[in-house]
This record gives sequence, structure tokens and C-alpha cells, in this order.
Amino acid sequence: MQRISLNRNQLKYLVIVAMLIDHIAWAFVPLASGLGQLMHFIGRLTGPTMGFFLAEGYIHTRNKFKYGMRLGIFSLISWIPFSLFEANYWPSIHFSVMYTLFLGFLAMWIWDKGKCSETVKSILVAGLILLSIPGDWAIFDVVWPLVLFQYQYNEKERGRKYTFLCLLATFCFSLGREPWWAGVFNLGIMMVPLVLRFFYNGERGSNHPFHKWFFYIFYPVHLLILYLLARYIF
Repeated sequence: MQRISLNRNQLKYLVIVAMLIDHIAWAFVPLASGLGQLMHFIGRLTGPTMGFFLAEGYIHTRNKFKYGMRLGIFSLISWIPFSLFEANYWPSIHFSVMYTLFLGFLAMWIWDKGKCSETVKSILVAGLILLSIPGDWAIFDVVWPLVLFQYQYNEKERGRKYTFLCLLATFCFSLGREPWWAGVFNLGIMMVPLVLRFFYNGERGSNHPFHKWFFYIFYPVHLLILYLLARYIF
């Protein structure tokens, strides 16, 4: 039997579908239900994979400034629909995963291009981690890409650190759920190292601009649609 092999574009679309399932569940399905747990379990594929792709994008992009500007602009655009989706009003202190990923980009940029000591870099990165707290996938979508960038030349250690951080995220995001088993869906985070290990082939896939821009556009649009459906239709 031939093993499933996914390139970066294919895995990206898989993650987008998982994210959509997750957000539909947050909008319409009770968390403390079997269906809610299953849908959110699938949705946990999203955050860690986005962190992985952010590191890959930073490492391989030819123009880091444009990449960072794109993330920054869409983090601002996404703030409005994410706030409406999360809190039913805007402005709010609820920031989307695009915001957290932008901070992750800045963390890699500081570590890569900063002309200061590692101590100063660590302090600056710690500041970015604190700033990520109001964001979706807080803290970890800053730390995941940074660690993946730092260990890009040591594949084994890179895998170990990433898997450990996924395990830590599973524990942290499960804390404080009522009832206690309502956080079981976070075990889905541990799918990501397995998917990357056994199904991701490391290839980019087609470089058509559609593949680059689809997520940036789909992300705020689908949040706005779900907000309108939840508030005014259902």
C-alpha cells in the first residue's frame, strides 16, 4: 500500500479545512458534547501547523520584509472579523492567529537579523511572547516558529523540541476546562508532529500565487460569514 504523501500546498488546504471545522464548532456546537470534542480535535491541527509553515516560509522566502508586511497587514484586517466572531463587538482585545503569527515572524527576525547579544534578543522575544497573550494560539505560535528556525540545521533536535512544545501546549490549553474532560480535544495537537513526520514530503508544490493568497483572504472572510450566520440567521 502506497503511503500518503502531501506537499506544502496540500497540507495547507487540509489545515484550512480543519480550521473551518473548528470555527463552525465554536459558533454552533456545544463544547461539552461528543461532536464538539471531535470537531475541535480536528481543529487542533491548525495552530501548530501554521507555526511550522511560518518557520518554513521565513527560512525560504526571498523577501522577508514583504513576508512580514503581508502578515502585519492581514493581522490588522483579521482583527475586525475575529473580534466580532469571538466577542460580538469591535474593537476588542481579541486578536486572531494572524496577529500571533506576525509576532512569531518578528521573533524569528530579531533572532536572525538582530545585531544585539543573545541576552537582549531573549528579552525582546519574551516581550513578544507576552504581547501574544490576547491572541489566538497565544505564546505557542510565537515559540513554535522560533524554535523551528533556531534548529533548522539539526533535524532530529528540531523534531524533539517541536514535539515537546506540542505536548506542553496540549497540557496548557487543557487547563481550567469545566467539566474536566472538556479539554480532551486538545490531544489533537499531538496529531501534528505525526502528520508532519509520516505524511509531509517536504515539497512546496505549485508556486501559483493563488496558493499564497488563498489563506490570507479566506481567513477573515470565513470568520465574518460565520459571525453573520451565528448572529443574524441561527
